[in-house]
Amino acid sequence: MSEQRLLIDGELVDAEGGRVFDNVNPATEEVLGVVADGSRADMGRAVAAARAAFDRTGWATDHTGRRDALLQLQAAIETEVEDLRAELVAEVGCPVITTYGPQLDAPLREALRWPAEQIGSFLWSRPLPEHDAFGMGFASAREVWKEPVGVVGVIVPWNFPVEITLNKLGPILAMGNTCVLKPAPDTPWNATRLGRLIAEHTDIPPGVVNIVPSADHLVGEVLSTSPLVDMVAFTGSTATGRRVMTAAAQTVKPTFLELGGKSVNLILDDADLAKAVPSAAMVCMHAGQGCAMPTRLLVPRSRYEEAVDLAVAAFESVKYGDPTDPSVLQGPQVSRRQQERVLDYIERGRAEGARVVVGGGVPKDLDRGYFVEPTLFTAVEPGMTIAQEEIFGPVLVVIAFEDDDDAVRIANDSPYGLSGVITSADLDRAKSVARRIRTGTLGINGGLWYGADAPFGGYKQSGIGRQCGLEGLEIFTETKTVGWPAGG
Repeated sequence: MSEQRLLIDGELVDAEGGRVFDNVNPATEEVLGVVADGSRADMGRAVAAARAAFDRTGWATDHTGRRDALLQLQAAIETEVEDLRAELVAEVGCPVITTYGPQLDAPLREALRWPAEQIGSFLWSRPLPEHDAFGMGFASAREVWKEPVGVVGVIVPWNFPVEITLNKLGPILAMGNTCVLKPAPDTPWNATRLGRLIAEHTDIPPGVVNIVPSADHLVGEVLSTSPLVDMVAFTGSTATGRRVMTAAAQTVKPTFLELGGKSVNLILDDADLAKAVPSAAMVCMHAGQGCAMPTRLLVPRSRYEEAVDLAVAAFESVKYGDPTDPSVLQGPQVSRRQQERVLDYIERGRAEGARVVVGGGVPKDLDRGYFVEPTLFTAVEPGMTIAQEEIFGPVLVVIAFEDDDDAVRIANDSPYGLSGVITSADLDRAKSVARRIRTGTLGINGGLWYGADAPFGGYKQSGIGRQCGLEGLEIFTETKTVGWPAGG
């Protein structure tokens, strides 16, 4: 059922020269199959198709057609949702249980539907008061118009590929743009499947969506450097985000960047630790491969040992292994490279004086797959590497704080500001602390902020702009101000 071909200008085609690359199952290390290996020339053809579709078709102004096309894509995905679910588990290594939530079912419910519904109510224009601009007795009527930004280059990562892709495609297409999507080489099939569904089951015009997988990360730089691309929307690491910004600067194109995080799970001293601490083990879900996961557990120094004991018990109960097993919470890292990266961070933590109290290596009971044990660090100081850098693995660091001011200081002592969690017996106190933490999203006392209508993004080096919500629609528009003689 896998789709191997590129989608360029409405056609499903092979890559230049018939090149392909392997798609590997990270849980078994076996080759699942192949996918077209797009070249820079293929990407250039895709960009040209997106440019022509924007400049020469009515897509940008056809509000009803865009709404209908997005709902057609929604329906098409739903007809193959179980095949897509199995495909995700195989190529991403995500536990199947996660596909019933953030990996698939949650975004599928609203990531396309909500932007489609907003097309009719979006504030495409607004009036300004009549104004005598230069005080010369000549009044002008004025309006502000919102228009599509144009061609958007979309680069998505491997950790939540469908969720991220749909939450980009929905707003981009709803706002009247065309796009070229480059999926991560580790997880290409979910994107090529979308390409086939678009080509065969929707009225999306040729060139509006183009999908070019490639084993070469540098092929994506065509999107950043091409003068035919008006904007780049990227989700991934902060290091790669910097490269995208640098490349895009050559043509002074805007970038939307959703980057890394080092979020806190802050438990205040009035909280019920027995209820709050065990949930910290959820950082092991999907092997810790989530940018918004709270990987720093901040607990009161006066209750540190109590919190550690609870965290140890929770980490020791995490079930890892075969991601097709519905009882498994933690699957493999997506690749050997990622596995080695996580293990390197664990060794750096040990070298800097932190103490591993659970895990810390490769599971001895699994003879294949890119697995890392659920790992818990104590005796962690806020300035340590493992407390500052994004590990992207099933690793939690426990840090002590003295009072609320100290907790806020530690939470903000990070180059990142993406997400976080706060727990307190006093909601007003928790909200007061939340207002002082420089981060784009926060969950308080178990509350969840996620949704297609909820802006998601970060402060500082966690990114630029917001995905989803009204802000996530507006980011894919340009603003034009016009004026004409009053009464004319």
